[in-house]
Amino acid sequence: MRTEDDTWDINTSVGATAIGVATMRAVETHRPDAVFADPYAEMLVAETDSRFAAVLADHLAGREPAADSPIAERIRRGLGGFMVARTWFFDNYLRQAIDSGIRQFVILGAGLDARAYRLTWPAGSVLFEVDQPRVLEFKSAALAKHDAKPGVDRREVAIDLRRDWPAALRSAGFDAARPTAWLAEGLLRYLPSDALVRLLANVAAQSAPTSRFAANFNTRSAAQAMAQHQDRTRAADGARPFPTDLWFHEDDRADPEEWLAEHGWNPEHVSCHRILEQLGRDPGDHDFVGRHLLLTGTAPA
Repeated sequence: MRTEDDTWDINTSVGATAIGVATMRAVETHRPDAVFADPYAEMLVAETDSRFAAVLADHLAGREPAADSPIAERIRRGLGGFMVARTWFFDNYLRQAIDSGIRQFVILGAGLDARAYRLTWPAGSVLFEVDQPRVLEFKSAALAKHDAKPGVDRREVAIDLRRDWPAALRSAGFDAARPTAWLAEGLLRYLPSDALVRLLANVAAQSAPTSRFAANFNTRSAAQAMAQHQDRTRAADGARPFPTDLWFHEDDRADPEEWLAEHGWNPEHVSCHRILEQLGRDPGDHDFVGRHLLLTGTAPA
């Protein structure tokens, strides 16, 4: 159960969801037809105390996982397809921002994101990663064990996103006068309603003209339908955790696309289902994948 002031490390609560994302990225990386490569994902998962580590090791070695493993089931059912679409789309978003001349980047809720290490960054680029202190500490230590070095001026901003993270960001050298590409991947549903609105408002307030913002989100009705579906699954299969258990479900949650439009941005979205079709991949669980929307927007001039 979430609370307004809860905290976590990489192996607990919201932190553990980052391990699931990295697991799916590692699985994709080892496919012969992979649409992106994240060689750091496997390293990071292996350093955790999560059940994902054993399942991933079995999967990559070709060993048959336990028949009742919910993690293996998620891999088999194609949940990884949703992560594949999301990762590919946001990789492309950042490359387009680079091509437009943007050199300042912020990843909000960075988790085990390894884009600082695996993407190609132009000289002069600065990338800020904002997340819980223990999550960032884990990632830096784990990658240092493998002598991994970022290809960009990577700066950690260790703070809870429900706190005054803009001040911490500025203290790390962020310049609000420079155009910025913001990324909030896998984040918004883990924020309570008031923190979600504050985050959007803070992004807007810190964004120079031509800045960009990207996130994934679900509409209120889609999120409610997903939670109800997972409750039915839990009732049939017994107690088991679901990502929606960690979401905030207030009825008055802001729609991020509507919020950006109301504040002068020009947002647009595409479904993960559409991206997978574009990539020539079977969307798998069509209903599940179709509920996930990928949002981008540009700040007003």
